[in-house]
Amino acid sequence: MSRDNVLCPRAVQDLIADGHIIVIYDEYVLKLDSWLERHPGGSLAILHMVGKDATDEINAYHKPPTLKTMKAFRIGRKPPGIWTNTTPPIRGGVYVKEPEEKPAVESTIPTDVSDAEDSSVLETSISDISESRSTGTAPTSEDSCGEDPEETTIERMGETDGETFRFRSAKKIYVGKKDPLAFTTWAEKQDEARDILEYPSVDPAVQQDIVKKYRELHEKVYELNLYECPYIEYGKEMCRYTTLFVASMTALYNQWYLTSAFFLGLFWHQIMFVAHDAGHRAITGNFVIDSLIGMFVADFCCGLSIGWWKSSHNVHHLITNMPEHDPDIQNVPIFATSPSFFRSLHSTYYDFTFIWDAAANFLVPFQKYTYYPVMGIARFNLYLLSWLHVLSSKASSLGSSKAWWIRPAEIAMMSCYWYIFGYLLLWCTLPSWPVRIGFVLVSHIVTMPLHVQITLSHWAMSTSDLGESESFPQRQLRTTMDVDCPAWLDFIHGGLQFQAVHHLFPRVPRHNLRKVQTLVKQFCAETNIPYVLLSFEDGNKKVLNRLQEVGDQVEHLINCQKYMAATGESGLH
Repeated sequence: MSRDNVLCPRAVQDLIADGHIIVIYDEYVLKLDSWLERHPGGSLAILHMVGKDATDEINAYHKPPTLKTMKAFRIGRKPPGIWTNTTPPIRGGVYVKEPEEKPAVESTIPTDVSDAEDSSVLETSISDISESRSTGTAPTSEDSCGEDPEETTIERMGETDGETFRFRSAKKIYVGKKDPLAFTTWAEKQDEARDILEYPSVDPAVQQDIVKKYRELHEKVYELNLYECPYIEYGKEMCRYTTLFVASMTALYNQWYLTSAFFLGLFWHQIMFVAHDAGHRAITGNFVIDSLIGMFVADFCCGLSIGWWKSSHNVHHLITNMPEHDPDIQNVPIFATSPSFFRSLHSTYYDFTFIWDAAANFLVPFQKYTYYPVMGIARFNLYLLSWLHVLSSKASSLGSSKAWWIRPAEIAMMSCYWYIFGYLLLWCTLPSWPVRIGFVLVSHIVTMPLHVQITLSHWAMSTSDLGESESFPQRQLRTTMDVDCPAWLDFIHGGLQFQAVHHLFPRVPRHNLRKVQTLVKQFCAETNIPYVLLSFEDGNKKVLNRLQEVGDQVEHLINCQKYMAATGESGLH
């Protein structure tokens, strides 16, 4: 097959139907079968791009020298014009090869298998959304669980090229169907309708204009040398990390055990920002050097696997806030940030089904109140996930050609951490069990702001899927928010306050993100994409409100379940 042949969408779909890994990059069709299991970023990062034009995603995550290697995987060119994205098989896209005896014609976009379910409900919802554009009212449910219907209205907030709307409900509990499945679909469509009205149309022509402006912005980031790491800033960082660690060891020497634990927790909190930078290759840009920096900080100093973090974080960045696919929001039965979890979703990352059961019914309504306590002990869960990763087949096969050494190095460094922290410090140095327990709790709870910061930028944002035509920049800005703070407080947030900017340009060193933020604001103004920037306090309120909103929906879901149990209805309509 000539690399200059033009492959029509039907031909590409036939290749995918045969099991090939086909991705569009720039003007070319790439066949990545041989690279899939050797990709240092993990196979899932590629599988979620199958059938799609992944030009912006690939450019955002790879340096120019790496991009040149893409030529080796070209099998042809795409047709001129806008490529129509199709749903990747891992996300439910169904591809059927066209029989050879039939003439080659372009097929329609493969549909998600789940789209076949409850088609009548979906058709009604879509028509309701369309009607809401013209009438100014949101779709409302018709069949309530013994309650009087409550209107959910849309408040017109202002005008851009068209009109911008926002939902406003008199109550926090939604009125839905008496069928739990129909109620879940209804709740999802409420969120989707809000996004459709607030964000630019996902019409391919509109999105292509956004893509064009985003690529111009990306070129400007290069021109301003914002990908260059300001190493002087890391010199300042090292002084802070050293001060915190010395303070902890000094307090330990003087037997001020809880004071020592406090400063050790602050040390962990601050130094993990470096691991995040290294994981994105935003320090030196060299895979080996940044991997070693990340392992030293995360595995040796903190006992956490940088390999696990990179594996899950790469997927999180590409498909942010997708309930079935983003591991960062898959926390059932403790937390649920989307009504989609009511369906008992199967995670494509963990290859595990998060069952919505009695535990979820009990815990999620209280998630607004358990949020901060759980964040206080979240680090213990990261220990577990780290070891599960390095001992799994996923870690052993990750980037086998280039990064075979990472897994044994991680196991060695994490073992060193537990020998030093667990044995030498906790067991051999601390005098008693009450002191040991107090030391562990204080040092780990002090890191709570880091876990709050990580969840803050996403848990309150959209979890809706607006379809494959939505551009990379719009999806990132729709599912991510930034936290506003003065420049002198940047060291406390460690760059994580610029999550929306970071999601658009993940390789930009964090000390340059404030400069890029100015450019992103201009980009959002030109494209009419809302840029969500809140204070730390308001961001926390937004997260808590979302947690309460979903918790209220669960209470309504329980009422529906009780209604069906009492009436004997199956809920299968």
